[in-house]
Amino acid sequence: MKVKKLNQLDVAGKRVFIRADLNVPQDEAGNITEETRLRASIPSIQYCLDHGAAVMVTSHLGRPTEGELSADDTLMPVAVRLGQLIHRPVKLIADWVDGGFEVKPGEVVLLENCRGNVGEKKNNEELARKMAALCDVYVNDAFGTAHRAQATTEGIARFAPVACAGILMGAEIDALSKATENPARPVVAIVGGAKVSSKLTILRTLAEKVDQLIVGGGIANTFLLASGKRIGESLAEPELVKEAQIIMDMMRERGADVPLPVDVVVADEVSALARANRIPVDEVSAHDRILDVGPKTAAKLAEIIAHAGTIVWNGPVGVFEHNQFAGGTKMMASAIAHSEAFSIAGGGDTLAAIAKFHIADDIGYISTGGGAFLEFLEGKTLPAIAALEARFEA
Repeated sequence: MKVKKLNQLDVAGKRVFIRADLNVPQDEAGNITEETRLRASIPSIQYCLDHGAAVMVTSHLGRPTEGELSADDTLMPVAVRLGQLIHRPVKLIADWVDGGFEVKPGEVVLLENCRGNVGEKKNNEELARKMAALCDVYVNDAFGTAHRAQATTEGIARFAPVACAGILMGAEIDALSKATENPARPVVAIVGGAKVSSKLTILRTLAEKVDQLIVGGGIANTFLLASGKRIGESLAEPELVKEAQIIMDMMRERGADVPLPVDVVVADEVSALARANRIPVDEVSAHDRILDVGPKTAAKLAEIIAHAGTIVWNGPVGVFEHNQFAGGTKMMASAIAHSEAFSIAGGGDTLAAIAKFHIADDIGYISTGGGAFLEFLEGKTLPAIAALEARFEA
């Protein structure tokens, strides 16, 4: 996968347009409550400033109605916080598509919420051309939106004089390529979450490629049903039992495996006060809810992870938000942290687990993308990356 990269370009004196992902959560007062994405965008911005570029940055925030930005949609709190982090003023520019604003080399401005522009989501060509005319170099540093063909992610890349991947985007591409193109074997994929239906395509794709496919959460319960086990009142999708059987058969035919729980942690409700009981999987009763894997299963999964060459992690194996149901995910996280394999992790719940168990420094690469992360692993063409690839020689 060949794309131009920002840190390989001379941007001195150039007008640089950076599409970042600054879609940060805020409280009712507009205070930013979690700023991982904001901090992840800084290396590209700082690189351009340090090398004498005139820098324009934009991002989406929330789901505004095009042409009707409300007070909740403004990037003003982001501009303030970004300025604090890079120790220089960051002016917010409204109505920026037609130009008319000034930014000098060594300065940075934030262009108001790009999804407020009519035509952004539909990748309007006229809008994309107008934005491309604002810059000498277009930088896509928003991997989390790479699976969307929109004016600031795909259209502008076709018309800007130069189009490249930012430092964050470049690192995402490199890490995901390492995990999917000739990866070190054996490859272990961990896919957790509530529903098989939401991750059916990725499960099928991984079943064709990986050596061990670990499933967790409600997904694992559906696979338990498919293997003939009783799951009581556990979250599952009985209508997808056949799909789960197909995936297990696919793995078996390749000499691979879907290791299912031999013991589980159950309760009669999902709450912080629920009493957790560890039982063999064959002893699940009619009113039990499976909320985590048991210690024997966790040890088995840890052993698999310990012998991996590559680990792809998307989703927990239990309701780890409550400590009594966090044991399986904690042991698995610890095994990944201590593994010598190349590990890549992505998805909101996965990032929350990594933060809870303090293992961020021990993961090979933590992806900032959710949907984009999964679609890349599925082998789908991500429009924003395809646009950058098309401009590699240009």
